[in-house]
Amino acid sequence: MDSARATLSTGFLPATAVVTGGSRGIGRAIASRLARDGYQIFLTYVSRPDEARATVDGILAAGGQAKAFALNVSDSSAVTDFFAAEIKDRVDLAVLVNNAGITKDSFLVRMKDEDFDKVLSVNLRGAFVCTREAAKIMSRARAGRIVNITSVAGQMGNAGQANYASAKAALLGLTKSCAKELASRNITVNAVSPGFIETDMTAELSAEIRESYTATVPLKRMGTPREVAEAVAFLASDKASYITGQILAVNGGMYC
Repeated sequence: MDSARATLSTGFLPATAVVTGGSRGIGRAIASRLARDGYQIFLTYVSRPDEARATVDGILAAGGQAKAFALNVSDSSAVTDFFAAEIKDRVDLAVLVNNAGITKDSFLVRMKDEDFDKVLSVNLRGAFVCTREAAKIMSRARAGRIVNITSVAGQMGNAGQANYASAKAALLGLTKSCAKELASRNITVNAVSPGFIETDMTAELSAEIRESYTATVPLKRMGTPREVAEAVAFLASDKASYITGQILAVNGGMYC
């Protein structure tokens, strides 16, 4: 499955890539990059509809196809309804990118139960539910690419992020398990693990913290959303047809 499938599709349905949390930051870069490969983009968002609209407008202006849908991936019923109403028998679901995620940082002794549960609900269970619903559809077509966006925090931990790191670490286990289950259906499941990336989230950090983080990166700079998007595009392409259950680190050399 590559840009040829995106262009020609299968049957009369447009080949589509679903990108959760695709309105801004890394999600926006992924949506825009996959659109360049010819996929119709269905991006989801929870807040900031103006950002979602801007992402769609940018893709349309570049000659691509895109739609935005308000969807809270932690709401299992809403996810099931979305795939039933917008995906099944309406498009050729070629790619799913589980990018939606949140943070609620706090040191362990101060972290509230609800903050731990909320982060796992969005970052982990949301990816599980989306993957489950996508797998049902992709299995019928006997083809598909699923890419989970995890984090270096899930591989090496991070102080103040017990909830986030736990969710992202568990996402690696989900990736490997689903890869084994779905391989017989010609569905690959991989993960991209970004390191310190220039996003709205990192922009809120103080200059001192940013410098301390950058000092730990062998390449001595932050990554860009575009660099993460290129890794996703590779895993979604035919060039990665024999790759599944793997974690592609995009972290400037921050090995664990």
